[in-house]
Amino acid sequence: MEKKSVTPGISYLVLGGAKSGKSGHAQKLAELLPPPRLFIATAQALDDEMKKKIEIHKKQRGEGWQTIEEPLEISKIIKKNSKTFSVILLDCITLWITNLLLMKNLKQEDFEFHLKELTDAIVMAPSSVIVVSNEVGMGIVPESSLSRRFREFAGLANQHIARAVDKVVLCVAGFPLYLKE
Repeated sequence: MEKKSVTPGISYLVLGGAKSGKSGHAQKLAELLPPPRLFIATAQALDDEMKKKIEIHKKQRGEGWQTIEEPLEISKIIKKNSKTFSVILLDCITLWITNLLLMKNLKQEDFEFHLKELTDAIVMAPSSVIVVSNEVGMGIVPESSLSRRFREFAGLANQHIARAVDKVVLCVAGFPLYLKE
């Protein structure tokens, strides 16, 4: 079911697998609100493939968007900008987790601290906040300990954010399924 309007100040978590339509759906939701809109990108352009993907996403967003690329300190960006923008679109949580694991080698208690900072920032934001994340817990158990820790952190993040936001959407094969309204 496609949404025709978004109530200002409402927060969303948009989940899905790879190429499920989650980022596109999140953008459509955000564009139902007036500019100015902020896009927080957690991806880093570390190789040609990622550079190309980032450029494609920027073109798809078009006018009315400001982009901040921030791999780690996303809660600070939300807090700093939530009074300036009508909507903040954060894409994506699982890349943020990857960045934290690879750059900071976080333990679970440290990750939970960062996650609490993030959920607090989302809840306290006067603007709408739309968070995109991958649902990675439906596959096989990963072989490496780092991959298992990533999957555990992603599952924890999705649960905590889902409890904190107003609405939760799961995108499957391009269709948004509303889990929490």
